[in-house]
Amino acid sequence: MSTESAPQFISIHGHQVAYRAAGDGSAILLIHGIAGSSTTWARALPLLANNHSVVAPDLLGHGESAKPRGDYSLGAYASGIRDLMTALGHERATIVGHSLGGGIAMQFAYQFPERCERLVLVASGGLGKEVAPLLKAISLPGAEYVLPVILRRELNGVVSRVVRAIGRVGVKPDPFLAEVLESWTRLTDARAQRAFVHTIRSVIDIAGQRVSARDRLYLASEVPTMIVWGDRDGIIPVEHAHIGHELMPGSRLEIFNGVGHFLPVQEPERFVALLEDFIATTEPARVSEARWREILTTAS
Repeated sequence: MSTESAPQFISIHGHQVAYRAAGDGSAILLIHGIAGSSTTWARALPLLANNHSVVAPDLLGHGESAKPRGDYSLGAYASGIRDLMTALGHERATIVGHSLGGGIAMQFAYQFPERCERLVLVASGGLGKEVAPLLKAISLPGAEYVLPVILRRELNGVVSRVVRAIGRVGVKPDPFLAEVLESWTRLTDARAQRAFVHTIRSVIDIAGQRVSARDRLYLASEVPTMIVWGDRDGIIPVEHAHIGHELMPGSRLEIFNGVGHFLPVQEPERFVALLEDFIATTEPARVSEARWREILTTAS
């Protein structure tokens, strides 16, 4: 596979899917969060590509992928990941998900256990109810009419001027701030706003996260699982990491002190070293259909 991590494109079910791919070796699939894109992994991907074949897609409705009027549920996203892996020739992979991507990763492992070698959840959704108030507000009726007023295309020019001004004085933009600014500019497109609202509403309502994986976390006993979180996460509280760890038998828990929600952006080198260690010290899962049936039918 090419070592180039610039966006590539493929048509799946008639929709353009953008992805970044690099490296050779065992496969790693990186899934970003809401309002994100494959650029969430821009600093981690080339490091992982030294030893692995790495794929980081732009989910439908995000980044440079198509933004159709369609299904933005976790199940649909998981199926889309399966289809992309198939199209690119990857039968199995270590599945890594950040934020919403963590929920998609868990759904993928549930729907397609035979394709999931390991599961890595980074500040993941789906492990508890609590979430940032802003995301709950966006789930309310009428949000789709408010966003175009707040997130106007002129914002792109403002952000570009701010970044250029910072660069001229020799200051390197903070990675966290850069990711937040880029997320804002992605949402100045009407189609992206529509997909954003639909995605939010598929997993969140005014009471918080409404999709939970807790009743199925026992299934993770069959797949090596690692949970990674920042103790200063203001989007999804770090308490969810401890809940997930308790409910996922044999899982590994790693907390990054002083780090917020965008852990792969803020601490890419440390994150990559941790992921490499996890892969090196675990055997890839091989869950047969018979074993999956046995687990499902004997669970209390």
